[in-house]
Amino acid sequence: MKRVVFLIPMIFLAGCRSQPPLPSYGAVSGFQLTDQRNRPFESSVLNGHVWVADFIYTTCGAICPRLTSQMRQVQDALSGSNVRLVSFTVDPAHDTPQQLSQYARTHGAKEEMWYFLTGPAETLQHLDRDTFHLGNVDGSLQHSSRFVLVDPRAQIRGYYDTSEADAISRLIGDIKMLLNREP
Repeated sequence: MKRVVFLIPMIFLAGCRSQPPLPSYGAVSGFQLTDQRNRPFESSVLNGHVWVADFIYTTCGAICPRLTSQMRQVQDALSGSNVRLVSFTVDPAHDTPQQLSQYARTHGAKEEMWYFLTGPAETLQHLDRDTFHLGNVDGSLQHSSRFVLVDPRAQIRGYYDTSEADAISRLIGDIKMLLNREP
């Protein structure tokens, strides 16, 4: 009986411990692109928001439909929260704002939450290779299947390989943890 009485407080205390902070993988510097509504997009609109980034292209028949479906899962799970989703194209020559807008509508993206961005290949290349460390925007249309979690201070806090079965649930859990730590 004494063991049970001793274990109950220990279990309670174990559940109350806070999770360790997520690692930081560097900062996302400011950028300017064009969104799916053909409006200038300043990265400053993401300040103060937890956000998730990925790289896709609208004519992709391989991993992009899965990535977009999984991003939709994140959108649906966190709708109404302080989260933003950002899909950057790796095919700026084809993915015009009009093309991105149609893609967004087809996949049920909420305009106030999910941005689809295009712009100069050099800017997208810098973001893909130098900022997020995912790949290259070089015309090959090869790109990563990872999502990137960014905190409200533009710090990269996690990478999630979307081919892993628990990636989206871990991502959503980490987003909620970041949201709960905000003042």
